[in-house]
Amino acid sequence: MAKESSHAPRSVGAHRVVVIVDENSNPFELGCATEVFGLRRPEIGRELYDFRVCSPEPRTPMRDGFFTLTDVADLDAADTADTLIVPNRPDVDVPRRPAVLDAVRRAHARGARLVGFCSGAFTLAEAGVLDGRRATAHWQWADSFRARFPAVRLESDVLFVDDGDILTAAGSAAALDLGLHVVRRDHGAEVANAVSRRLVFAAHRDGGQRQFVERPMPDLPDESLAPVLAWAQERLAAPLTVSDLAARAAVSPATLHRRFRAQLGTTPLAWLTGERLALACRLIERGQSRFELVARDSGLGTAANLRTLMRRETGITPSAYRRRFGSEAAPEGA
Repeated sequence: MAKESSHAPRSVGAHRVVVIVDENSNPFELGCATEVFGLRRPEIGRELYDFRVCSPEPRTPMRDGFFTLTDVADLDAADTADTLIVPNRPDVDVPRRPAVLDAVRRAHARGARLVGFCSGAFTLAEAGVLDGRRATAHWQWADSFRARFPAVRLESDVLFVDDGDILTAAGSAAALDLGLHVVRRDHGAEVANAVSRRLVFAAHRDGGQRQFVERPMPDLPDESLAPVLAWAQERLAAPLTVSDLAARAAVSPATLHRRFRAQLGTTPLAWLTGERLALACRLIERGQSRFELVARDSGLGTAANLRTLMRRETGITPSAYRRRFGSEAAPEGA
């Protein structure tokens, strides 16, 4: 992994994402970061990020000695990051290197965005940047985390937490959910969908969904939600209700609710609202200028409801979203 070839700046002004790896770091989360932020995307027509990997040592043995990472940038690269992804390791009780913690503190002090995947929340907490803040970590370490860092507001039953300039993901697969969430935040729903298609991964799972679902694989094929989800996604503009979904699945609303909780970790209404909001964002990005039509065509009903949901879920109004991600908006770094 050469310092200059694979990690050289690729576009002027591009948002720089830097990943710190340290001894015993997990390869999967590094792979997630590379896949989401590091690959060229000719299908989009522009580079989304300038991606780099750095380490405090010239040779970094990854988790359980699977392989050794060499010839990446040193920790000085962390001082150039707009987004810094911190190390995550399975040995959560082993203190992080002071040099790594100092790099995290410097990044936070200058206003960089910080991201922790899985046990990366321990790195952020050790650096002292999570005190008084919301965060999540893998459910199996929740008790240990709370005992060591009581000042952090740990949310142990969600996929990821977006607390503004600090974001944390619960587990390995949730790193992809959070990565796509960051892309959506930076570049809009249409670009995030393009990235998710390349990943062959769900375009959007809300951070508030549960980490652990009761039955990831349904026992009986006819209990799969896939057919009713596909049916509903083709009819989002229609006045669908939870009762309509239950009727399509040929079950009672109570049974449908249990299956959504077991298989998706959310409720039918929350899923339906999230799908409609994602469609509304895409319509705005594609140039629909009248919010009444966006609300109607996405099934959200009224422009007032659209405004309420967008502010709640994205933190900005439909008008601000259009200015940032609409067809007339300039690409980041242009």
